[in-house]
Amino acid sequence: MPHAGMPLTAWSAQAPGPAIRVIVVDDSGMMRRAICRALESEPLIQVVGTGANGREAVELVKQHHPDLVTLDIEMPVMDGLEALQAIMAVRATPVLMLSAHTTPGAQATLKALELGAADFLVKPGAYARGNARGFADALVARALAVACRHAGPRSGRIESAGPAPVRQLPAGGLRLVAIGSSTGGPRALQKILSELPADLDAGVVMVQHMPALFTRQFAIRLNECSAMQVREARDGDQVEPGTALLAPGHSHIELDRVLGSRAWVRLVESEDERPLRPSVDIFFHSVAQVMGERTAAVVLTGMGIDGAEGLASIRAAGGITMAQDKDSCVVYGMPRACVENGSAERIVPLDGLVGEIHQVLGAAAGRRRNVA
Repeated sequence: MPHAGMPLTAWSAQAPGPAIRVIVVDDSGMMRRAICRALESEPLIQVVGTGANGREAVELVKQHHPDLVTLDIEMPVMDGLEALQAIMAVRATPVLMLSAHTTPGAQATLKALELGAADFLVKPGAYARGNARGFADALVARALAVACRHAGPRSGRIESAGPAPVRQLPAGGLRLVAIGSSTGGPRALQKILSELPADLDAGVVMVQHMPALFTRQFAIRLNECSAMQVREARDGDQVEPGTALLAPGHSHIELDRVLGSRAWVRLVESEDERPLRPSVDIFFHSVAQVMGERTAAVVLTGMGIDGAEGLASIRAAGGITMAQDKDSCVVYGMPRACVENGSAERIVPLDGLVGEIHQVLGAAAGRRRNVA
């Protein structure tokens, strides 16, 4: 959604060109009407068709060639996962999945992201105190961001964000790869974790904007595809080489302390003014204080500016900082903020990030864990 202090109208003004044409598909007539009202409250969005099942969704895409489809997961005739695959086969179209806040809903949503969905949003029943306005604002912001993601030229090359040469982290002792991501992050993280070796000479800690139930399921899926051991972080977990920790959706996460070559994480559940939980900035600020120059930090695709201030603190502390390039981002928001404030030392396409991590660690790709 728009970052704190950024009105929705300001976010809308960044979306160039004519109205964004959207198709809304949900088997609930009440939900279809609610989604349409929310979307059409934004002048840049036009709902051009609605459907009640996946088969209707496919036909509507053929007929209207929309810029975006909002797609329910559980529907009769053809469910959301089947419809998503059929839509991608007919015409590659940005799809925003609407998910129930349940374990099956989380599992299906993560599968949809693997199949090509651009992003997801939890249905309003999961919002605290029935915050329908919060759902509507989030829906409009996601729709604008996802539908406008292809704006700008595509270069596909590694670029330097500043005059600093490529550096390596200090050898010996514990080193950390810290990653922050949001919209588009699940697919990016899955690609990165699937390519990192089991004997990576650094611990990995990740912050992904995602509800708590979803982070639990996402950690399981990452562990299945990765040579590293991946799990959702718990309070007091140790950061270890060859292990990746994913921040749970219900808490902020901080790097707590380092003792020799050992470090621990702390989960912080206290309320604060930040709209995002877990916050990349909160995590990165703690990393700068505790690990400093022993850190390689990466900001991946995502909306808003979370992570830019924290990345700047890591760079100031001597860490190596990177941001995903515009061409490979689903939404070039968080990385752009890091480039604009000078916190990103390197701008790297998604395909090059694992190679860049190996380079700054001074290591070649290592062995893989048997995940069969």
